[in-house]
Amino acid sequence: MRSSASSYPNSNHQKPPPLSPYLLSRLRDYEHRHKRCDPLSEPFQRYSQELDRKNADSASDCRYIVFTPFAGMGNRMLALSSAFLYALLTDRVLLVDFDPSMRGLFCEPFHNSTWLLPQEFTFMDRVKSREFKEVFSLGNLLKNQNQKLADVTSLLQLDLSTEYNDYDKLFYRDETQELVKNVPWLVLKSNQYFLPYLFLLPCFRTELDQLFPDKEIVFHHLARYLFNPSNQAWGRITRFYDAYLARAEQRIGLQIRVLDPENYPPSFILPHILRCIQDESRILPRLQRNETTTSRIGTSKAVFIASLFTEFYSELKDMYWTRPIADGEETASVAVYRASHERNQESYSNSHNMNALVDIYLLSMCDFLVTTQVSTFGYVAFGLAGVSPWFLRDPRDYERNPLEPACHRAVSPEPCFQFHPTDYDPIAALHRGAAGPAPVIMYCEDAIWGFKLANMMSF
Repeated sequence: MRSSASSYPNSNHQKPPPLSPYLLSRLRDYEHRHKRCDPLSEPFQRYSQELDRKNADSASDCRYIVFTPFAGMGNRMLALSSAFLYALLTDRVLLVDFDPSMRGLFCEPFHNSTWLLPQEFTFMDRVKSREFKEVFSLGNLLKNQNQKLADVTSLLQLDLSTEYNDYDKLFYRDETQELVKNVPWLVLKSNQYFLPYLFLLPCFRTELDQLFPDKEIVFHHLARYLFNPSNQAWGRITRFYDAYLARAEQRIGLQIRVLDPENYPPSFILPHILRCIQDESRILPRLQRNETTTSRIGTSKAVFIASLFTEFYSELKDMYWTRPIADGEETASVAVYRASHERNQESYSNSHNMNALVDIYLLSMCDFLVTTQVSTFGYVAFGLAGVSPWFLRDPRDYERNPLEPACHRAVSPEPCFQFHPTDYDPIAALHRGAAGPAPVIMYCEDAIWGFKLANMMSF
């Protein structure tokens, strides 16, 4: 396997907190298991022939979970990190079924082995069919009350996407985990960060507490370990960083997504962004109204903007280029940059995903981050950075409550699990005095219907 340049210079930009000794030990164990069972190994060749058999060898020491990504780059990275943690907890080997839009974006994460399903592994074409799901879906089997899953099939399909139904959600129960643990092959479809709910399952809780004493940087640790941009991607990232961001004393990242440009165009959103970054977070200095001449001295600040709409870049660049800093503000020189120039999201385009990955990593190298709330793209950026972001409010909130703050600060860089099972609310249960260990979660700051990991219970 080719070495990844991103494994080394990345540490020059930011020093992540150390992994717990127990997590480090479990990762080394996983790497040995992955090498023993990966698609280049003899066990894989043998066990893959059993996929059509109903009574496969459930006692095999090589059991697999195959991840099939979809949706945007942020969704894919969040779901993939969740899948890896599940593989770690259940002693499975994680394999990925990348379509062409994901090829060449990441280096292999595990030394001298591969996580890529072979392209000639055509069984996955059948797995993606509607007929296959009707027969092998965990949700359908539970709906039909078939309790002996290991006797039914050597393979199960798990749907943990935002499209899943109530029977699919039964995955998040201890008794279901007992049913699936000996099924040799699991095929997972997901586009969300389902990892926080694993902390609510008693069968995993003790292990997870040992793996992650600090619950607020779980994604940070997993993403830094799992995702190493390919040499092509890392070259673009470091060239841009070294040319435009490295010499600044402060780096500010703005990730701005416009969900409804017809009703809330950039011209509507920009004044609220300025209110956030100048008045509330005080990340950038305010400007004078008139174009007078003053000296540009003081702290050098580089602003990196990731958005499909170029108006934000153009307006901010012109403002800080043509207008001086207001009296009483911190003296600073501000330069504004962007790396990509796309207008539409094309999640199944390889070049688009390459640009998205470059933007995510450049954002993650910033000291301060302002992101659009509920954006998975932003979640990955501040999760990689290990920086608690400022969330821009929904534009509809600006219209309803124009005097409310334009943004608010997150308590941690952990992403949100937005579409979790709704039949049980552990925070509400604790309010009611339910017994059991306190859940290590809180309601999300940007999506109050969602959960995120937290070191202390928050209501």
